[in-house]
Amino acid sequence: MKVTACLERCRQDNRNGHLMDTNATLILCIYLAIQSVELLLTHINLKHLAVHGNRVPTGFEKYVDKELLTRVNSYTLENGRVRLAAAVLDVTVTIVFLFGGPLNWYNNFIHAQGWPLTVSAIVFFVLLSIAGTLLHIPFDIYTTFHVERKYEFNRKSPGLWIADLVKGLVLSTILYSILVAVIFKLLAAVPGYWWLAGWLFLFSFSVFLLYISPSVLEPLFNKFTPITEPALESLIRQTMTRAGLAVSRVFSMDASKRSTHTNAYFTGIGRVKRIVLFDTLIKNHSPEEITAILAHEAGHWRKKHLLKTLLLTQSLLFVGFVIADQLIKNELVIQIFHIEQSTLYTKLFLIGFLGSLAVFPLKPLGSRLSRRHEHEADDFAVELTGDRESLATALIKLGRDNLANLHPHPWYAAVYYSHPPIVERVTRLRRP
Repeated sequence: MKVTACLERCRQDNRNGHLMDTNATLILCIYLAIQSVELLLTHINLKHLAVHGNRVPTGFEKYVDKELLTRVNSYTLENGRVRLAAAVLDVTVTIVFLFGGPLNWYNNFIHAQGWPLTVSAIVFFVLLSIAGTLLHIPFDIYTTFHVERKYEFNRKSPGLWIADLVKGLVLSTILYSILVAVIFKLLAAVPGYWWLAGWLFLFSFSVFLLYISPSVLEPLFNKFTPITEPALESLIRQTMTRAGLAVSRVFSMDASKRSTHTNAYFTGIGRVKRIVLFDTLIKNHSPEEITAILAHEAGHWRKKHLLKTLLLTQSLLFVGFVIADQLIKNELVIQIFHIEQSTLYTKLFLIGFLGSLAVFPLKPLGSRLSRRHEHEADDFAVELTGDRESLATALIKLGRDNLANLHPHPWYAAVYYSHPPIVERVTRLRRP
């Protein structure tokens, strides 16, 4: 259904006095408009790459040639086509499920079991989460074992892929069940203030996961061992000390058993940090480049970017809880979507869907804020190390090793890029 057809349907429903049908049609139109924008931006980005992707950026000549650009372009185009196909399937399934009747049937089925509210809510949300994962399995298999293998990234065996899938499903089911159970227990225990108690719980739970992730969750998927390069570790510790950060350990992660992609990151809350380097990063970068990358990460901590982002997202979540509290007190969303049995879990599910539409216009603003944080972290790294070129070279190598798109369309980057495009960052670093 085209957006213009949706609008005409809205006008027809309004003339016929069908207010709820009008509202449903309007919501469908908004959803289709958002998805159309996203698909259009992806298409524009791929077309832009096809036209401009054969140009080696100034300053990249030492590490990028025409042959590499051809691989970058092909890799980006293939991944883009897979994402487009997955997006079309998502849109189709969402429209059918929400507006075609399956949600009503699913809600009736869960309600008919006669389970306690919390149990019904857990089953309702967990099964939807599992269904979403299963829906994308064909795309993940194709990407992993065709695209990633074709470009010599994938090192996963089918057994490891299945193990990751099962562990991810089990872990997400456990976490999802905890979240849903607590929210619905609060709805029953403190119905007048569940929104405040629920928000405080989610905030605390998010911080708790940040604490336990390095020692409990991440080791479920990867092995972490102290790095064996004393000179590199000493250089890292000296740099982090100058940044005012204490480093508990510097670890190498066995990323190469899954992929040849490269990366590095910090974990930990507070002043003491744990540094994790992909083993592929250690292999492909000099100690100075690795240190520059970590100095950039230190900049995020020193500039309190994580705290600022956490506070911003939690503020939006707080507003969402307040609005949800108002909407669950009436039957509006139930009536709009023609749900026969009014249940709290279906109300919250539909409110979440509507919330995702409402926050879409904020996506470019969030991306812009994130890109500004990246520039601030780059500046901090240069100030800390006094070495612009090592960071610039590290970024070029990261882009080369990961076959990153060097020519994204500005509109696409404005909406989706949490990091400034690599060429923009390198040019800025090398600017006198």
